[in-house]
Amino acid sequence: MTNTPLYKIKSVSEYHRLAGLPKPEHPLISVVNFNGMKQLVLEEPVNVVSDLYSISLKHAPGFKFKYGQQQYDCEEGVMFFLSPNQVFGVEPGGNPPTERSGYVLLIHPDFLWNTSLAKTIKQYDFFDYSINEALFLSEKEETIVNNIVDNIKQEYHSNIDKFSKSIMITHLENLLSYADRFYNRQFITREKSNHQILQRLEELLTNYFDNDDLITKGLPTVQYTAEQLNVSPKYLSGLLRTLTGQNAQQHLHDKLIEKAKEKLSTTNLSISEIAYQLGFEHSQSFSRLFKVKMNQSPLEFRASFN
Repeated sequence: MTNTPLYKIKSVSEYHRLAGLPKPEHPLISVVNFNGMKQLVLEEPVNVVSDLYSISLKHAPGFKFKYGQQQYDCEEGVMFFLSPNQVFGVEPGGNPPTERSGYVLLIHPDFLWNTSLAKTIKQYDFFDYSINEALFLSEKEETIVNNIVDNIKQEYHSNIDKFSKSIMITHLENLLSYADRFYNRQFITREKSNHQILQRLEELLTNYFDNDDLITKGLPTVQYTAEQLNVSPKYLSGLLRTLTGQNAQQHLHDKLIEKAKEKLSTTNLSISEIAYQLGFEHSQSFSRLFKVKMNQSPLEFRASFN
């Protein structure tokens, strides 16, 4: 069994060269149209890792894109985001693609240096989403995104001056803000699939908390929970934050407190015994979390039932 080939892309210029394109107009930022790239016919899967941020809007029938353990068929137009050093896999479909459209916006981290976006770009969770959690745009939303990308492209095609970078950074910030808004819309409008995730989450946690898993494994982590649901941790937190107002960690803690309240009100177990059954190594840690959540200690809560 052979290993999947890995291609490393270190710069915008190197991406252009691999795509069979002329040198970029700007060394640190570029918009590459897929219909201008040389045709790529794959006989085997390949992995790509890049030093760049990339924001893509893709229509590529016949190709399967893979990130982590997830696959996605790009039969329809979708938008997705990759940060530096993420592994991106491309697999051949049933037939070589006869048509493809869309573009990828490439941004080297050096372009963001000494700008407001250098820090805030890390706050956008969707750069850590998986391909199957891509952004599905409406026609109106796609027009908004395309206009912003066209503005960036037009700016670096013009004569570069002292205003160029700050103008492009502003466009990038607008693009990411719109993407954030559209993802929140998607959490709500894709109601059936997202509520199925919530239902599966409740079933998963109920089974976990009702068995001895808390004693043997401790409190489930966000990473573990997301893996069981086949979503990325950031996507799970974003979904929960939009639909419930809490992130994944807060949701797990709430489920734990519910279980603790049940034991405190229906059993005579000591606080230490309850803490142990809930997966805490030290009862003080349990008591501290309980007081933060309930604004009273476990003993005070139990006393209210007497």
